Amino acid sequence: MTTELTSTEASAIIPGPATPYQGDIARYWNAEARPVNLRLGDVDGLYHHHYGIGAVDHASLGTPEDSEYEKKLIAELHRLESAQAEVLLDHLGTVTPADTLVDAGCGRGGSSVMAHQRFGCHVRGVTLSSTQAEFGNRRARELGIADHVSAQVCNMLDTPFEKGSVTASWNNESSMYVDLDDLMAEHSRFLKVGGRYVTITGCWNPKYGQPSKWVSQINAHFECNIHSRREYLKAMADNRLVPQAVIDLTPDTLPYWELRATSSLVTGIEEAFIESYKDGSFQYVLIAADRV
Repeated sequence: MTTELTSTEASAIIPGPATPYQGDIARYWNAEARPVNLRLGDVDGLYHHHYGIGAVDHASLGTPEDSEYEKKLIAELHRLESAQAEVLLDHLGTVTPADTLVDAGCGRGGSSVMAHQRFGCHVRGVTLSSTQAEFGNRRARELGIADHVSAQVCNMLDTPFEKGSVTASWNNESSMYVDLDDLMAEHSRFLKVGGRYVTITGCWNPKYGQPSKWVSQINAHFECNIHSRREYLKAMADNRLVPQAVIDLTPDTLPYWELRATSSLVTGIEEAFIESYKDGSFQYVLIAADRV
C-alpha cells in the first residue's frame, strides 16, 4: 500500500531548485503564458505542454475564408496534442485505481488528468514551476479530482516518493532540462520492480553527426539541452530500465507542426522543428522501459 502525501506534507520536504540553472528554468516557466498553450487548453480544459501527433483532419477545418476557420484549427491542434498523450498512456502497461503514477515535469497537468480519467488512479505531478503547480491543482479541484491528481513544486531528480512505491511514471517532453543519468536513476528508485517508465521526447540524431543548427535554435528558444537517442538508451541501461519499445514518431508529428505554422499561434520556432525533422537531424521518439 502506498502512503500518499498531502500538499502540506509534500511542500515541507520537497527541495526547491538545486542549481542556478534550475532556478532559471523555474523562472522561465513561472513567467510563461504562451497562447499556444493556453488557447489550445481552453478548448476542453486539458492544458498540455507538449506537441501533437497524427494526421490532420482537413475536412473538419473547412477553408481559410471560413469565419470559424481559426477556431477549428486551434481545436484540431489540441486534438493532436491529446492524441499524443493517449499514445503515451497506451504504453504505461497495466494500471489499477489503487496505483500511483508520477508525471515528471507535469506542466499544467493535462496528461495527469487524462491518466486519472483513464485508469482511476492517483497521479502525482512534479514541476519546478509554482505557477504551473498552482494552475494544475486548481484545475484538479474544478474537476473534482483533487483527491487523486495533484502537482507539487519539486526537483524531478530528487522527489519525495518512497522507493518502489510507484507503478508507472513518465516524462512528456520534459527530460531535456536535466541530466539523463540522474533522471533515470530517480525513476528507477521510486518505480516498483516491473514498473513502467515512458518518455516522449525530441532528440538529436547521432547519425547526423552533431546537433544541427536547427536543434541549437530549439535549445536556445526553450533554454534546454536536447539529448541524443543514444544517450537515453545508455542512461536507461545504466539504471535498470530495460526498453520494451522504441518508436519513431517523427512522421506522425510533422503534420502538427506544418499545421501550427499556418495558425495565429506561431512562436517563431516552427521552422526549426519542421526543417530538422525533414533533414533527419532531429527525431521525435517514444521509449517505454521496464524497471528490472
